Amino acid sequence: MARLTTMLYVKDLARMASFYEGLFGVPPTVARPDDGWVEFDVGSSSFALHAVPPHLAELIEISVPPEIREDTPYKVVVEVTDVAGALVRLHADGAIVIERPWGGTDLVDPEGNVVGLIAG
Repeated sequence: MARLTTMLYVKDLARMASFYEGLFGVPPTVARPDDGWVEFDVGSSSFALHAVPPHLAELIEISVPPEIREDTPYKVVVEVTDVAGALVRLHADGAIVIERPWGGTDLVDPEGNVVGLIAG
């Protein structure tokens, strides 16, 4: 069976790598920040962050707090063993938490991407 890697283009690689390290609870398995690449082994797949080239990154503005981007055609959903514990830890690190009316829980990463959390 093929291995799946999900990749997300980011403006601030260091900040996003720190956020996702906190979310996944593991350090990156590949960290090549000079090459603009950080990758996490997340079980049967991997999750990678790829820095936008500097000449394009300077054109991208990320507000603080970030504008929530819910109109994108993708959503990363992460299965964690302890949703409540992950929420406490990530909220303390500044993550925006969105409680959904249907009972779901989403986070917003530092660049505004919506990330779903589910219990596993």
